Amino acid sequence: MAFEILTGKFNTVFKRLRGMGKLSEKDVKDAMRDVRLALLEADVNFRIVKEFVASVAEKAIGDEVIKSLTPGQTVVKIVYDELTALLGGAEAKLTFSGKPPTVYLLAGLQGAGKTSAAGKLAAHLTRQGKKPLLAALDIYRPAAIEQLRVVGRSINVPVFAAGTDVPPPEIALAAIEEARGKLRDVVILDTAGRLHIDETMMEELRAVKTAANPQEVLLVVDSMTGQDAVNVAGAFHESLGVDGVILTKLDGDARGGAAISVRKATGRPIKFAATGERPDALEPFYPDRMASRILGMGDVLTMVEKAQDAIDQESARELERKIRKNEFDLEDFLAQMQQIRKMGPLKNLLNMIPGLAGAEIASVDVDEKALAHIEAIIRSMTPAERRSPGILNGSRRRRVANGSGRNIQEVNQLLKRFEEMRRMMKQMTDMSRGRKGRFGGSFGLKM
Repeated sequence: MAFEILTGKFNTVFKRLRGMGKLSEKDVKDAMRDVRLALLEADVNFRIVKEFVASVAEKAIGDEVIKSLTPGQTVVKIVYDELTALLGGAEAKLTFSGKPPTVYLLAGLQGAGKTSAAGKLAAHLTRQGKKPLLAALDIYRPAAIEQLRVVGRSINVPVFAAGTDVPPPEIALAAIEEARGKLRDVVILDTAGRLHIDETMMEELRAVKTAANPQEVLLVVDSMTGQDAVNVAGAFHESLGVDGVILTKLDGDARGGAAISVRKATGRPIKFAATGERPDALEPFYPDRMASRILGMGDVLTMVEKAQDAIDQESARELERKIRKNEFDLEDFLAQMQQIRKMGPLKNLLNMIPGLAGAEIASVDVDEKALAHIEAIIRSMTPAERRSPGILNGSRRRRVANGSGRNIQEVNQLLKRFEEMRRMMKQMTDMSRGRKGRFGGSFGLKM
């Protein structure tokens, strides 16, 4: 995630503060110096850093903190509150028009990820029960229209295009009419970008906005642009008027400065953050949760929501029954692995667990390809072999290895680990039953 380095630096500062029984004014100032350096190294805008640190220091240097029984923890809470406020304070939801279709205009520089963001937004709205239509307004890049069509097909959302000879404002109006005729209640306008801000682009965007009268103008900002994001966001907002921001590439190697800077720079809320390439890798932006992630406190709420979306409750109950009866097999293992992978990249999930976020996570090697290899091996087995792995003799294992494109050692290793896992599950189940029996017998309780 983009904040790993920043999180690691914050953790170092906070660990030192928590270890102090008492805090002097000098201790607080030293900590604030480290916080300032951490933010600057994360490419947060200098002016924003200066204001943030001044605000934290003002609250942290006071009798209430200095005399607190847990002064270090109190300073951490102040930093968390100030960072949450800097990121926007509270979730800002999309608004919808009272008269469909609702129109969203996506703007941003070329390469910011507008087309991918348009597809992710359409997928997000589809999950909410909406019927979006994507509209291709980029008539300058030959591959732009086809790229949007590919995105649309991948998420089963129709794409409206009128070629490269029709002006974008006219395409926008035609797309809105198409949506009305096809009973699509949302239109997402994927506009053209430029490598740099220029008046020609802004003039075209203003013309599209005037023609389409969008419910919201959403600025797509590349998280990897750092401090430049402040200039880009400010220029777009001044010229076009921005209602919200979508941050892209937040799963990359960016230092996170854009995410922290852009809200303050525009005065407009961050509404979504894209955290991967998958169509479902668009999260509503919660300032408090993001602040918690940045400070290494994890984000349990988002992880629980992802689990609720990905895991079928009926399947979970059936799995529990199978584990209790020691009937867990490779088909169950494959199903559970697929459900977990629906929640997104495992490294992102680990970042949401308190205590694992930040610098510690960098040492955790999560090989997504290894999971794909495991899936390929299991899929190369027959249903009978998945249900009864014990029947996999040497010739069967060679067939599975050839069918999956892996070697026989990997097949053997998977089966060995699976048997170890089943043994552990049985031991835990037996221990649970044993405890119930002992406690019930000793205390006369019905468990």
